[in-house]
Amino acid sequence: MIIKAKYSRLLFLLPVMLLLTGCSLGGEETPAQLDLTAVNTPPNLQETATATIQPTATTPPRRLSICLAAEPETLFIYGDVSLEQRHILEAIYDGPIDTVGYQNHPVILEKLPDLKDGDARLEPVPVQAGAWVVNNDNQLVELDLGDVVRPFGCIHSDCAVTWDGGPLEMAQLSATFTLLPDLKWADGTPLTAADSVFSYQVASQCPADFGPCGGLGLTSRSGWDTVPRTASYLAIDERSLRWTGVPGYLDQNYQMNFFIPLPEHQLARYDPEELFSLPETTRQPMGWGPYVITSWTPGVQVTLRANPLYFRASQVQVMFDELIFRFIANEPENALEFVLNGECDFLDQGVGQIIMEGGMNDLFGTAEGGQLLPHFTAGPVWEHADFGIQPLSYDDGYQPGVDRPNFFSDVNVRQAFALCMDRQRIVEQVLFGNSSVPSTFFPEEHPLFEPSVNRYAFDPAAGSLLLQQAGWVDFDADPQTPRQAVGVQGVIDGTPLVVTYRISTATQRRAASQILAESLAECGITLDVISEPGGEVYAPGPEGPVFGRRFDLAQFAWASGSQPACSLWSSRQIPGDPNLVSEDGTISFPYGWGGINASGFRDSAYDFACEQAIGTLPGQPGYLDNIQSVQVIFSEQLPVVPLYQHIKLVVTRPDICNFTIDSSASSELWNIEAIDYGEDCQ
Repeated sequence: MIIKAKYSRLLFLLPVMLLLTGCSLGGEETPAQLDLTAVNTPPNLQETATATIQPTATTPPRRLSICLAAEPETLFIYGDVSLEQRHILEAIYDGPIDTVGYQNHPVILEKLPDLKDGDARLEPVPVQAGAWVVNNDNQLVELDLGDVVRPFGCIHSDCAVTWDGGPLEMAQLSATFTLLPDLKWADGTPLTAADSVFSYQVASQCPADFGPCGGLGLTSRSGWDTVPRTASYLAIDERSLRWTGVPGYLDQNYQMNFFIPLPEHQLARYDPEELFSLPETTRQPMGWGPYVITSWTPGVQVTLRANPLYFRASQVQVMFDELIFRFIANEPENALEFVLNGECDFLDQGVGQIIMEGGMNDLFGTAEGGQLLPHFTAGPVWEHADFGIQPLSYDDGYQPGVDRPNFFSDVNVRQAFALCMDRQRIVEQVLFGNSSVPSTFFPEEHPLFEPSVNRYAFDPAAGSLLLQQAGWVDFDADPQTPRQAVGVQGVIDGTPLVVTYRISTATQRRAASQILAESLAECGITLDVISEPGGEVYAPGPEGPVFGRRFDLAQFAWASGSQPACSLWSSRQIPGDPNLVSEDGTISFPYGWGGINASGFRDSAYDFACEQAIGTLPGQPGYLDNIQSVQVIFSEQLPVVPLYQHIKLVVTRPDICNFTIDSSASSELWNIEAIDYGEDCQ
């Protein structure tokens, strides 16, 4: 069995990154400004730019100043990824695919490939020993005798086969992408399919020292998974190319498997390792978008000017001659003042996070005076309370009185906890009323959300009744004292309903846990909150308490994407001893300690529905029905209680227009070419 160590490490880091991110506010010396125009802009473009946007003595350039919480380390698409990097890249690239409203929209492509249109295909291909395939555990392996794989037409484990060396056909997915005509790099060179193929070649040769590449260079944002699972990525002609996956890789994000082009004519002469440190990639990457970088003053700002060769110039008027991305890491406490005095027209969500952590009174007070405009939206990151349904100590058999009491195997108890958690109060008091309580792994505004799912509004009476029926009795009629077990299967009578709740030290989590403790107490549940540094709480198993399955309840977060994340609670994803074998001879924990289903939730109906949901691709019959079905089971079985969505805050000058803060966009500047301000702004 092959376990992808890098992929597993990223999965462990994900909840920590989502939940524990902070801004580095340290200062540094400011070297002299680096003027990049003369060095890296070809003469013909310098002349064109000067003629097109050079201000006169009486007409100062129109500028938009965007203030960021930090300075990006690099702008290379295969380098370190940061929010600030994404903002700047939105200005020099446009797309190539935008994600807005949890839906993907082509920008420099004619359309997104689709199975129903024929520009994506799923075909049977014969495979032999030694061929790279994706097996039943979604792991990349070289096919060998005894490997468990899914033959063509099989999308779930029930129909998987153990390969015996005989003839075998597996499913191979491919997708064709076609660029818009007449695209040009900022230096005037035509942008072709070969530039995207060159980008894939860079990703596939990424030095091991830099970790998995493709996380931003591939538009699906999952390059560490897709790059090695790509069988080929070839140009068909100057504008068209085809991505083909290895057999068995049924990627629901196949419509996004387009590699962000890199200028082959500029970069092909360099070795891949050199691209991580070149000025042409890290400080002034060449794009095709509305703006071009002209200078970078480390620790201070990046300056850009309008690109006269922008391919959408005939359709969209670029509103500013210059963009200034200013770094205010040393002065975040002055962020609102910068907007008021005109130094910043726009504070990004990184600065917004700092404002929220410091309290909102100043923001709301200033906004009421009409001097600035706050923009809120619920983002894709959502917090959840995970039940410790199957702790690690149960793996050798549950022993009442020895192991932790079996609080959560009864789904009625899990539903009672959901009814007794006042999640809406968290939204109102901690998130300023600007979030919402999810019902599944999709927010309700997601196009794939199923509205018929079970919802659990705060109802202590209904929750108390479920607990009573499950054998958790309130003997003294005082909901503030814990209930006790009477006849609960596997629990010693008299056991109090007292559970621990593990969280990180994040301010927002601590405030939310206090509300949860108070509301659960109304149902006779005592919650003991344990707050520790996130690096300890969410460390990999078996040492980490969450992913080592040594907790009662725990809170952390995942992010919603365009496709269902139901496999997060698949039984195959339970973290555990990779050498443990069940009675039927199968490996109990196929992902070992790389599994991410920390709750230990197991349900065969859920597993089957999830495999159906993620095995059916966009454009295939049953795609939507399968995704809706697994959401219904999730809401009934409740492996976790969805708590609330994180919020994004952006602050702008009050006369901004054509700006929309979107829940799912990776940067709030996704339409930077259209943003404007002023009295005539529309």
